[in-house]
Amino acid sequence: MTAYPLLVVTAVAAEAEAVRAGADPDHVVVEPVGVGPAAAAAGTARLLATGRFRAVISAGIAGGFAGRAPVGATVLGARSIAADLGAESPGGFLPIEELGFGTSVVHADPLLFKGLTAALPDAVAGDVLTLATVTGTAATADALAARFPRAVAEAMEGFGVAVAAAGLPFAELRTISNPIGPRDRAAWRLKDAFAALSTASAALWTACG
Repeated sequence: MTAYPLLVVTAVAAEAEAVRAGADPDHVVVEPVGVGPAAAAAGTARLLATGRFRAVISAGIAGGFAGRAPVGATVLGARSIAADLGAESPGGFLPIEELGFGTSVVHADPLLFKGLTAALPDAVAGDVLTLATVTGTAATADALAARFPRAVAEAMEGFGVAVAAAGLPFAELRTISNPIGPRDRAAWRLKDAFAALSTASAALWTACG
């Protein structure tokens, strides 16, 4: 195996299988690390501690914001944002930056992001939100869309993976299985999202190399 391959982490095994179906196994290592930012951070840190990897990508399926990322689209995160990291207040949500406790935003590595956008020219680029609780109402979807006008998708792991990367080149890649808002599992297009994830994964090593 290549001494310094690309690490791609997913939340669950089904996502990892979809990535492996398209990725170059000689250069790309794919591992599921668990659901949610904490599990994703811990699992990614454990894998990166081996010192084998030169870059890491958080990949998987996601919900897309209506009018920004349609179902079936591939999304590239220019920034991964911990959208629920902060505090409630009578005036609304206060992000951690306003509390003086750090940052809720991690930018994708510029060169890796440039390579991904070149390799996936049809992908929708924008912010990807990380949430520990998946959005399930129209009111929450509308509030998030208003707070984050550049957000195109929400998932549960990207920010955790980005923090664990600790300076290694990082990016987030998602394919859209459902619109963000009221949960209607019957309307989700998981098969299409997994197929899109496999197709996008074929470009990963080219973008990183």
